[in-house]
Amino acid sequence: MSRVLARSAWRTSEIASRGCLQHSAIQFPFVSDPKRRNAFSTTSRLQLMDTTCFTETQLTVRSAVAQLCAQFPNTYWQAKDQNEEDPTDFHGALAQAGWLGIALPPELGGSGLGISEATMMMQTIAESGAGMAGAQSVHANVYATQPLARFGSKGQIEGTISRIISGEWRTCFGVTEPSTGLDTLRLRTVARKQDGNGGGGYSVSGQKIWITCAKVARKMMLLARTTPLEEIRKPSEGLSLFCIDLDESARGLEMRRIKKMGGRAVDANEVFFDNYKIPADMLVGEENQGFQAILHGMNAERCLLAGEALGLGYAALKKAAEYARERVVFQRPIGMNQGIAHPLADAYMQLEAAKLAAYHAARLYDDENNSNNDASKEEKKVRQHAIGVAANSAKYLAAEAAFRACERAVMTLGGMGYAVEYDVERWLRESLVPRIAPVSREMIMNYVGEKVLGLPRSY
Repeated sequence: MSRVLARSAWRTSEIASRGCLQHSAIQFPFVSDPKRRNAFSTTSRLQLMDTTCFTETQLTVRSAVAQLCAQFPNTYWQAKDQNEEDPTDFHGALAQAGWLGIALPPELGGSGLGISEATMMMQTIAESGAGMAGAQSVHANVYATQPLARFGSKGQIEGTISRIISGEWRTCFGVTEPSTGLDTLRLRTVARKQDGNGGGGYSVSGQKIWITCAKVARKMMLLARTTPLEEIRKPSEGLSLFCIDLDESARGLEMRRIKKMGGRAVDANEVFFDNYKIPADMLVGEENQGFQAILHGMNAERCLLAGEALGLGYAALKKAAEYARERVVFQRPIGMNQGIAHPLADAYMQLEAAKLAAYHAARLYDDENNSNNDASKEEKKVRQHAIGVAANSAKYLAAEAAFRACERAVMTLGGMGYAVEYDVERWLRESLVPRIAPVSREMIMNYVGEKVLGLPRSY
């Protein structure tokens, strides 16, 4: 079955036989027993979002992932957050069910679906109550494999991707640096070629920051400079992408965990390289062309993050609406008051609008992946422009809608919104993540102003 056909014509009986649903723990129909579905969770079923715009495949993914997530109640995520403990068993459950290969082709051990379905998976994880922490525990394992699958060698793909899909290995994305921030084209981490027996290799020196799950990852997709800035013809050249081993016991590598505000269950780190040796065969694609390869992963990441933000927003809004219906003050439910109802209604409409933008961007990404590779260079450039604008816009809109929903949820619950047991305070803390990372709101507006409106570049 072709990938396009698999995405458009899957039926329930066919899905059950494919990779991501091959285990007995995940069987259809998923909604036949509502009590079973909610037995372990304090978050209500996923019913708030309108689903008429989704394909049967996307809805099947949503139901299946929701069933798995129901095994990890909100109390599980509260404890992981408070103890700053990695949700290893959650990651393992997703891997065992085959979900980590959702957006990879069957010949690589994946399910042959796309970023549209992966976005739905990530949204469902966040919406289940897991929030950004649950989503981020598998986030990089989904999008970081995209450039590797597209540009990696046969040896890299066969030796790495299957182990990431199985859960044996985890991966992280090594791009951001403390000295350059969002100025990616001026990265200072360098990978210098080394002469020697066995084909030499590279020596990496520099620093990365805010690297999620580096402490538990076996692999890192590393972007490093292989040609000095003063020697390149175009700003986008001179950077190379590597799929490297992370081995803290090896000479030249150190990691320090960063204490942070939200998403505490997953580690975020500073990573220091000091002449860290890597083999030559860890180079992904062509030397000095790594920025173009990394863009393939960045657009996918923006789509996934938009989905995660949506899940967070819908979860918070659902909790707030339930509370507003049940909480009685002055002998009436507080939801009768327009001061409560209108902000929540506004938050819902903002989430619904952002949802359409997010899945539009994901569809464009998938369409490009499935398109004819014989397209002209100009046609490809136009398509990449459209994907970039859509993915960045979706990430912006979803992040803003999620923050608004989480903030209003806390205010609706009042004092109880400040209590850990009601979860909305955790989701509010986590809702700042998609507003800040992987690119700020302001930089997205700069991008749209320049690339769409033709305004002069301000930076």
